[in-house]
Amino acid sequence: MVADYLQDVGKYPVLPKVQPGEVASMLPGMAPRQGESLDRILDDYARIIEPNVTHWNHPGFLGYFSITGSGPGILGEALSAALNVNAMLWRTSPAATELEERVCDWLRQMLGLPEIFRGHINDTASVSTMLALAAARHAQPDLDIRELGLAGRPEIPELVVYISDQAHSSCDKAVMTLGLGLRQVRRIVSDEQFRMRLDSLAEAVEADRRAGRRPMAVVATAGTTSTTSVDPMDRIAELCQREGLWLHVDAAYAGSAAICPELRGQFSGWERADSIVFNPHKWLFTPIDCSVLLMRDVDTLKSAFSLVPDYLKTDEEGVTNLMDLGVQLGRRFRSLKLWMVIRAFGVEGLQDRIREHCRMARDLVSLIDQDPDFAVVAPVPFSVVCFRWIAGDSPEQQDSLNEVLLNEVNAQGPVFVTSTVLKGRYTLHLAIGNLKTTEQHIQEAWQIVRTTADRLST
Repeated sequence: MVADYLQDVGKYPVLPKVQPGEVASMLPGMAPRQGESLDRILDDYARIIEPNVTHWNHPGFLGYFSITGSGPGILGEALSAALNVNAMLWRTSPAATELEERVCDWLRQMLGLPEIFRGHINDTASVSTMLALAAARHAQPDLDIRELGLAGRPEIPELVVYISDQAHSSCDKAVMTLGLGLRQVRRIVSDEQFRMRLDSLAEAVEADRRAGRRPMAVVATAGTTSTTSVDPMDRIAELCQREGLWLHVDAAYAGSAAICPELRGQFSGWERADSIVFNPHKWLFTPIDCSVLLMRDVDTLKSAFSLVPDYLKTDEEGVTNLMDLGVQLGRRFRSLKLWMVIRAFGVEGLQDRIREHCRMARDLVSLIDQDPDFAVVAPVPFSVVCFRWIAGDSPEQQDSLNEVLLNEVNAQGPVFVTSTVLKGRYTLHLAIGNLKTTEQHIQEAWQIVRTTADRLST
């Protein structure tokens, strides 16, 4: 069934033609009293579930960050489910623990990062970023927040986290979850290329110090969600070193591109970070979820979270217990699917596919640039293209037309494109990252956009 689905996924519209509540109406209101046959369950899967998901594995899925669950990764996912281990301790699964450490070090080498970085795997970048900022908070030893907390302590200064106005909302959620408060998030204005402005960052840090607040961390983004722009990490790293701030790099999408030597220069400075997150489930063809957090000083993270009750104490020495590196006690065997993907494609195979996606994005830019009715509105450092239909008499009218255009394009079925807002303007966002997406699919997508715009203009 899995093989048939992957082979024929293109037969479906990317977005299911289903209304809210329609799937629920096909499901019984109560669980069955008696067990049912797998044949019947799989029949219902084929009838109810498979046609009514949004098909992320579709070659025409060009929204958000287009991702692929590849065959080797799917096999790894199935095998990890069969093993059903909880890799909380080395003892509870030696292979899961040691494979995770080794695969993360493979990735470190592939990305060209120094040996000091140690990695482990979480579910998503949202959790990885939260853990990194928890480590940054713990790295304020005079506050003893692990033991004494934040509540009821008027002597605790406001701890400030700096992010760009293009940073992912997971940064805000991390600050909320850690009890720092959204008021302590400083969104630093970005420049014309949607990169954090260093002068504005320096001014904000200075202003907060004068006001009695304590600057704690900077989150630099390498591949922003809307445009995939890269903050000037080398200069941000210099500021963080000078000011004594933790530097976390969110490379959830674009980090995978650093396995290509010719693209690695865009990440200059991230080797000086305290923590880096990137998601193999975004652009290394590993089924969701799989997020790698790389730490310069893993002991800081461990001391922030390690808590070992009597029933989990063991006598092995010199081993890693993955439960010490975050809030989760139960830990899935995520490294198995990542190990299988890297081995099946090889580093060169992964590089070739990332390069091809970037090439297709550049070709799409050329098509848009040749059309007087459309404009590319952001740099294209990787494989995401942001563009607008520039029909209409005013920017506001263009916003409305672009929204209508997007909805009409997506309703047709063969492709799915998403939107963002850049400098206050509604923008179309097309991401190339699926293994099965070819140049023909991109040309078809552009043709659908172009002909739909023509139809709407009449």
